[in-house]
Amino acid sequence: MSRGPDKEYEQLRVSGLHAFYGESHILHGIDLVVHRGELITLLGRNGAGRSTTLKAIMNMVGRRTGSIMINGEETMACAPHHIARLGVGYCPEHRGIFSALNVQENLTLPPVVRSGGMSLEEIYTMFPNLYERRFSQGTKLSGGEQQMLAMARILRTGANMLLLDEITEGLAPVIVEKLGEVLIKLKEKGLTIVLVEQNFHFAAPLADRHYVMEHGQIVEEISADELDAKQSMLNDYLGV
Repeated sequence: MSRGPDKEYEQLRVSGLHAFYGESHILHGIDLVVHRGELITLLGRNGAGRSTTLKAIMNMVGRRTGSIMINGEETMACAPHHIARLGVGYCPEHRGIFSALNVQENLTLPPVVRSGGMSLEEIYTMFPNLYERRFSQGTKLSGGEQQMLAMARILRTGANMLLLDEITEGLAPVIVEKLGEVLIKLKEKGLTIVLVEQNFHFAAPLADRHYVMEHGQIVEEISADELDAKQSMLNDYLGV
């Protein structure tokens, strides 16, 4: 679903992004564009800089330079909470749920950053497992249920662009399949999704475009209809 270069459809534009942790230079000039309603992936081996790219968009790295435009607004000087208020929801690898609270308490806690957040009823329709476990403590949930809860908490806030970091890692195939169904539904609702994913077979059928990263740089951009033609090149980059 490519919409061409029309600026009004750009929800995210990253230009010349460098990111540092202390003396470590992790990202070396990232350029990418995400249009409204698109699902794009950041693919690459461990250490390629994919998770750091998401953290840099949220201003959660030591230092960053370059430009990050969200909804046409430059955010390089913005604090993370201000970036969240622009409608960006970040789901980190460690999930960030409150383990001492039950599912329903976790879902009623997040602040509304903008209108349009999903109601509890909508959340429970999308994640029936969470409805069944709504009075269970976070510590009692399976890894898959914790991942669903982490995503559901973001959807409660009204975020319309999701940055998702390795959401399928370590999960059973049946749960991975369920998460894929959820992402398709969110796309249908018009949400924009940036997905860092190790599981290429999960990501491939979902994404409009793939950015391949290596050594803190984007080395290839592949649209969904180019996947077959570029499969062997992808296998080389990803070590499949």
